[in-house]
Amino acid sequence: MKVIGMLGGMSWESTQTYYRAVNEGVKQALGGLHSAQILLYSVNFAEIERLQHEGRWDELAEMLSQAARSLEAGGADFLLICTNTMHKLAPQIAASIGIPILHLADATAVALQEDGVRCVGLLGTRFTMEQDFYRQRLEAEGIQVVVPDAEDRERVHQVIYTELCRGVIKSVSRQAYLSVIHRLTLQQAEAVILGCTEIGMLVRQSDTLVPLYDTTLIHAQQAVKMALE
Repeated sequence: MKVIGMLGGMSWESTQTYYRAVNEGVKQALGGLHSAQILLYSVNFAEIERLQHEGRWDELAEMLSQAARSLEAGGADFLLICTNTMHKLAPQIAASIGIPILHLADATAVALQEDGVRCVGLLGTRFTMEQDFYRQRLEAEGIQVVVPDAEDRERVHQVIYTELCRGVIKSVSRQAYLSVIHRLTLQQAEAVILGCTEIGMLVRQSDTLVPLYDTTLIHAQQAVKMALE
């Protein structure tokens, strides 16, 4: 079994979901008392969030690259960046280490292709929805991506940072997200990516008939597969 390096803490609320999902996946695959071999580097999210909103991405790239090098030195065979937004820095992080990164968008593209989804809505932080680092990887696989309008993007972003990253779950925010999801279907979205690792805490498949792709669970499932290859 390969050792999974997890770059987490962004936020710790979603990192615990990763940890549980990966271990449950290994247990399901191997049975008995088997569990995943994991190295976790959990960052201080307050510092990450501040630098994100100040646009200091170069500093963030160096910070996370240093963390990734620590995981590699500790014996990790491959790396998971346990957050959608920070995949913006995946090229810089990859260039700083000698182990592969299991890219979250690539894992999501595989799941969408398996289900025949050709047009998908994307929810996430403002950075993920508005910049092309995530969308381009999906579009390269022939998947059209649509995002909410500016007002909806701001609402989605604020709920993530002011509520979900703090472990706060509000029914009014769930209804707001479900309304955004409905509006994405009016843009021809056949399904919606929950493209922030915290969103799955708020919205579940049982809340809507629109197919949802929770990137945290997809990423974790692909990590289990890679670890056991």
